[in-house]
Amino acid sequence: MDKLKITRYKESFDAIANYIENEQKDQVEIWFARELQTVLGYARWENFVVAINRAVESCKTQNINIDDHFREVTKMVALGSGSQRKISDFMLTRFACYLIAQNGDPKKEEKMLGKRGIKPEELPPAEDIKKMERRVVSDEKKIEQSTKKLPKMDASDEQDFI
Repeated sequence: MDKLKITRYKESFDAIANYIENEQKDQVEIWFARELQTVLGYARWENFVVAINRAVESCKTQNINIDDHFREVTKMVALGSGSQRKISDFMLTRFACYLIAQNGDPKKEEKMLGKRGIKPEELPPAEDIKKMERRVVSDEKKIEQSTKKLPKMDASDEQDFI
């Protein structure tokens, strides 16, 4: 997939983001599954629910609370006759969108969005720790390499610093 397509998918993803307030009055970024469905290339809701259910199972497997990322909601939609009816939907976090993209139909080109475009804001705790450990090791190597480049000091040079 070329960079232009990835950029378009990312823009489509960002365009459907919504913001709600949580109990602490913080702005929380969410997406509605029915809007994400079209961005990821699903024509039928029933097929997209299969991807959502796979993502939920993935979340459970990682011992992550699914209620923090997948919230089932009911919406009212207008019908052609002027009346309304209820439909089910999900409010999703960025992480939930990521899981759906990863667990979706592998034949869909849009799945690449999950691999290159959508990144979870916060990694699962175990991944976060591993990432931090890798960064510390990398920083230590950089410091070690930079100190090898410094000129060696002898005893007379040390007196200048005291």
